[in-house]
Amino acid sequence: MLTLLLLQVPGSQHEWNNIMEDYYRLWNFPNCCGAMDGKLVNIRCPGSSGSEYFDYKKNFSIHLFAVVDANYNFIYIDVGTNGRANDASVFNKSTLNEALLSNLLNFPKEGGIVADDAFPLRTDVLKPYNTRGEFGDKQKIFNYRLSRARRVVENSFGILVSKFRIYEKAIPLSVQKVEQLVKTTCALHNWLRKTTVDYVQQRSLETEDWVTGSIVPGEWREVPYLALSDLPPTNARNHSENARRVRDVYAEKFVTSCTVPWQWNMIRRI
Repeated sequence: MLTLLLLQVPGSQHEWNNIMEDYYRLWNFPNCCGAMDGKLVNIRCPGSSGSEYFDYKKNFSIHLFAVVDANYNFIYIDVGTNGRANDASVFNKSTLNEALLSNLLNFPKEGGIVADDAFPLRTDVLKPYNTRGEFGDKQKIFNYRLSRARRVVENSFGILVSKFRIYEKAIPLSVQKVEQLVKTTCALHNWLRKTTVDYVQQRSLETEDWVTGSIVPGEWREVPYLALSDLPPTNARNHSENARRVRDVYAEKFVTSCTVPWQWNMIRRI
């Protein structure tokens, strides 16, 4: 089992089942074991090795790569890769990916982690359909349902920056100290999430208006957070046929046996 401070990757079938049940109950996505994404944490220039940390936004930064459960808790983070790397490469080199490939986590055979275009499509990693290929209602519905589940990780990052004001501007510490600070804030976030009733309020979260088919921004978007930024848009390719088949099965379910009544309104804006 991979453990980091108060962050603990599930290591039993029972723990994964609980996460999958929560994702289905709260976000209507079956067999989902987590949502993953990455952010850049802006830092001061780290001395002689500064160019290694110089990112596409012309800032100095390190990566915060995270997987969260359905309740906005971080279950895995990887902190410290230099800002020149992209999401896919951070994931590929992570201990999480190593554990998944080696089957060290008792990861459910039917389980998957939802992600955006930057990550590879695999049998255990689901990403959206590309709009430049076949993109009918079935693909639009899948992309909406996946984005609904993946919004949990976006909200988790938003909660983090709104609660810990150290992220309001580039962090003026060494790389090693920034790594420890980020790990600590993620651990404190989890602890507060589980012990404080009003730590997260509904108005602070990004939500959906099912009548108009629009996304309602959360209050965290109004908080200045210069120390945390998005990664450059990329699109990992070279998917296996098995991975495409798994995604197609989900897409078919979402328009047949696993629909939600408001999904058609939500794809009108796509």
